[in-house]
Amino acid sequence: MAGAETAGPQRREIEHMRKRLMSIIALGTVVAVVLGGVAIAKKYPPTIVKAGNLVLTLNGGFSPTALPKHKPSPITLNIEGNIATADGTHPPALQEVVVETDKNGSINPKGVPVCTSGKLQAQDTKHAEAICKNAIIGTGITNVEVEFAEQKPFLAKSKLIAFNGGTSGGKTTIYIHAYLSSPVSAAVVTTVKVSKVHNGRFGLKSVATIPKIAGGAGSVKEFRLTLHRDFTYKGKKQSYFLAQCPDGKLQAHATSIFADGSKLVGDFVRTCKPKG
Repeated sequence: MAGAETAGPQRREIEHMRKRLMSIIALGTVVAVVLGGVAIAKKYPPTIVKAGNLVLTLNGGFSPTALPKHKPSPITLNIEGNIATADGTHPPALQEVVVETDKNGSINPKGVPVCTSGKLQAQDTKHAEAICKNAIIGTGITNVEVEFAEQKPFLAKSKLIAFNGGTSGGKTTIYIHAYLSSPVSAAVVTTVKVSKVHNGRFGLKSVATIPKIAGGAGSVKEFRLTLHRDFTYKGKKQSYFLAQCPDGKLQAHATSIFADGSKLVGDFVRTCKPKG
């Protein structure tokens, strides 16, 4: 009887752990993707945004930095970041991220094979890559920290894979797959919606809603993502991520909202070199 009495709580704890880790991975993947459009150059020092005890550090780059003045040209985006607290305690859960990016940057999904969420569900990284290989538009990693009550925190790692999900109703979908193999196996597919806007300097908006992290036990510590995809469509070479540089700069505005009410707002201005 004693074994039966303890088995139930143990199963519930394992299930809670699985749900928490799935949500944590979703957090990391979404942050990585939506911030990918910020296009921060590596020659700059990290951008640090603070709100109360919460600290978000961002860095990355885009290449090439010399771009045509009025013709969208292929680029590669790199983004890396760290989420932490000033006093070293566990960060609160991220609920929503909204990023508006420069009207001189764009995405070009037409002609790229499409992957669906259903094809990625319950798949480990190897199988997800094989099933939707032709739809991959980026890869990276995320490290997450899990801290259960009265236990020491531990890190869990996952590879991130970004897939083109197609365009419908004026919005482009990007699916981000992550798979945690230890201590609990779990695949997570996160969806990001990207749409065109007309808001002064900004022309593209990415919106991601982050699943609740059960009990607030987990949070992303670090993430890195590289976004790039070249392809051929109707006999012409194309690229998924594009930018032009008419006036020597690219701008972005990002807002991150956390479960404890914290809000991190960052504005970014980075230089580029006009050519032609």
